Amino acid sequence: MASISSSIATRRSANRSHNDSRESGACMPDHIDRPSPEAAAAAEAAQAASAGDWSGETLRESLARAADWTVNYRKRVEERPVLPDVAPGDVRRALAKAPPRAPEPFERVLADFDQHIVSGLTHWNHPGFLAYFSSSTRGPSIAAELLVAAVGVNAMLWRTSPAATEVERTAVDWLRQAVGLPETFTGLIFDTASTATFTALLAARERAGDGVRDDGLPGGPALAVYTSEQSHSSVEKSAIAAGLGRASVRRIETDDAFRMRPDALKAAIGEDIENGIRPAMACATSGTTSTASVDPVAEVAAIARRHGVWLHVDAAYAGPAAMVSQQRPLFRGWEAADSIVLNPHKWMGTSLDCSVLLYRDADPFRASLALTPTYLESEDDETNLMDIGLALGRRFRGLKLWVLFRCVGTDDLAETMRRHIAMAEAAAARLVEGGVFELAAPVSFSTVCFRAAREGDVAGEERWNRDILARVNAGGRSFLSHTELDGRYTVRLSVGSVHTEERHLDEVIEALHRAAADLSPGEPG
Repeated sequence: MASISSSIATRRSANRSHNDSRESGACMPDHIDRPSPEAAAAAEAAQAASAGDWSGETLRESLARAADWTVNYRKRVEERPVLPDVAPGDVRRALAKAPPRAPEPFERVLADFDQHIVSGLTHWNHPGFLAYFSSSTRGPSIAAELLVAAVGVNAMLWRTSPAATEVERTAVDWLRQAVGLPETFTGLIFDTASTATFTALLAARERAGDGVRDDGLPGGPALAVYTSEQSHSSVEKSAIAAGLGRASVRRIETDDAFRMRPDALKAAIGEDIENGIRPAMACATSGTTSTASVDPVAEVAAIARRHGVWLHVDAAYAGPAAMVSQQRPLFRGWEAADSIVLNPHKWMGTSLDCSVLLYRDADPFRASLALTPTYLESEDDETNLMDIGLALGRRFRGLKLWVLFRCVGTDDLAETMRRHIAMAEAAAARLVEGGVFELAAPVSFSTVCFRAAREGDVAGEERWNRDILARVNAGGRSFLSHTELDGRYTVRLSVGSVHTEERHLDEVIEALHRAAADLSPGEPG
């Protein structure tokens, strides 16, 4: 890519100009002035006269101030360090110890928010945020969240807000269509993939456990859950919460590309059956947490089907990439799953929280969790979303996904992900130039795992990479995370923010090479 290989000298000149302007204060965000005593008194009087809520005019003025702050923040977020320079307790010490007894003007609250709270935030919308899996928010989702708060509905039953249920089901079906899954799938929106996976495990437990819902687990059949050694911790946490215990989870070995080995899965299931343990769920991952590797879902599905095991696919990060035509073959086999989780709040640009659970049969979910007290009984012939999950109260999460699709469109969503994947591949090529860094795993989707290699000195290699990562993150311009692969410390870079451009990757790659040279411990031993 042209900008990935652009002149370092030109970039350094631009950075010097940028730094000079920052030092002069010319590019820093506008200061939010505190209101004058007279203005504050007038605002307090107006709020006190509104019988417990703001007047329409006060609300309008406050929303305008919040909107101005939001636009300014997003425009200038790159001027802030990605990570805050705070220690535990710093933010809390800046806040009042007791709640105010009288109302305060929103101007004052917004000023305190800007001064004391924003300075203590990690800026996930920063274009240099390259850690974990990014969760940047597009403008349409921000606007939709305002509308959700304005209407303030509880979508537990169809009756308690019919449109909320039907918009959510429409938005979920749009996502199903966008990623190419068949019409046999439907679903709903949870807060996170952890909750979605837990809910799927409860359905799988009910199907495999013969009356667990009513009689509980003691004395019932021992159940097992299968997932790769690279899968997300939510699988194990779900087993804990479902009463199966960590001992029920079988961590299946992976191959050289960190994908689940079907032969190892088959052997583990066979061994459990011989020992009287009933297989309940197999969880395949399309886009693992560390490397974004993709398990061979079609082969895992065949094994699960042969033994009557519930198949859950964790596609929380990478699933939306099925919108990209070149990537869709990687998801072959997921159409055979009993349940799939995808997170629009990771790579699509909705705000947290928005995790979609798709499933082919709602009955096991209802069998595990549906419980309707008399006061919620209804004769409406429509799905009540409270029956599919643990929560009774439900936010109107579907609106922001519906608004996102309407205001962005699937073509732009796919193009953004395609561009991120290309940027990650180009960044990986740049990283290994010079032989200092090596790739620790194949580049998958928009995730790059790498390390500064120091053969024959594992401890020294780990210290070196820890120091490199700390140096780069302390610079404020970028934030990367780490993992461990094959027992070796590994640095991890994942492109997912809608705001990240090639120049931001140029900058972090240059910083990595500079840190590696400055901190090099010399030849091993």
